[in-house]
Amino acid sequence: MRIAVLGAGAWGSALAIALGRKHGVTLWGRDAAQMQAIAASRINQKYLPGVTLPDALSVTASFSEALAGADLALIVTSTSGLADMISATLAETTMAKTALPIVWACKGFDKLTGKLPHETVAELVPPGALYGALSGPSFAEEVARGLPCALALAANDQAFAAKIAGALNNNVLRVYSSADLIGVELGGALKNVIAIAAGISDGMQLGLNARAALITRGLAEMVRLGVAMGGKAETFMGLTGMGDLILTATGDLSRNRKVGMLLADGKSLGDILRDIGHVAEGVNSAAAALALAQKHGVNMPITEAVNAVLFHKADPRDALKALLAREAKAE
Repeated sequence: MRIAVLGAGAWGSALAIALGRKHGVTLWGRDAAQMQAIAASRINQKYLPGVTLPDALSVTASFSEALAGADLALIVTSTSGLADMISATLAETTMAKTALPIVWACKGFDKLTGKLPHETVAELVPPGALYGALSGPSFAEEVARGLPCALALAANDQAFAAKIAGALNNNVLRVYSSADLIGVELGGALKNVIAIAAGISDGMQLGLNARAALITRGLAEMVRLGVAMGGKAETFMGLTGMGDLILTATGDLSRNRKVGMLLADGKSLGDILRDIGHVAEGVNSAAAALALAQKHGVNMPITEAVNAVLFHKADPRDALKALLAREAKAE
């Protein structure tokens, strides 16, 4: 299979490396100077320093070149950039008279519309188009270094999901198929919000017990909203729910956990995001998640607390104390 990986950030580069072990892969990025530097040095110095790209991996800043002869477009941008990439891909493949299946590997809600990725995509693609989301517990650096990772691929067509998951699966990157597109995408979006709360707890040095409680009750929030929106509860017990939540809420490489830790340290959100230099999707997802909770009548106190800290200048210590002081009830 020939795969066009559209997006040359850390995750796009890591997936291109991992999938290139089995398939012909072209990595595309919009910054021509950056892509020329990567092609010359075989290192994505900006996003994956120290990791060498294999010689067989093609690198280009030409969109048409990346998609020429591709069997699959794998979009690895931020969620806010997904719509533009879908439109550009459709325009390019329409000119080539090909119907190219599309998979995306971004997590979160659209910052402007609050929609999940598949809702955005469904409005843009023609009837009968095949598309899906690749998600799960995955730090780009580890995947790029060839360490084992397991992901799930959910699609609008179950046979397509099984086919692409089987094709992408290899001895390092294990890919499972799913028919629950809503659950898979919600898991990937909501876990980032809970990870910010866990980071606040860790930054306040409240201990492992408190972190475990936040993860567990956070997962319960994710399930409640997921089921209310049509997802399956069991999806949240898998890779894209519990698995991704555990990784993001505990791992030192987690940007969202780092946001929480720096908030607990008294730093402003603006300074934190500037210093991190990467997208922390949990910040964008927090407000959208709370709006959906209110729309569907779902109680999400941890998500409410994270929103209060992020956008309403609530003191992180007061927000967590309020959570701990909530009236006891049956689990």
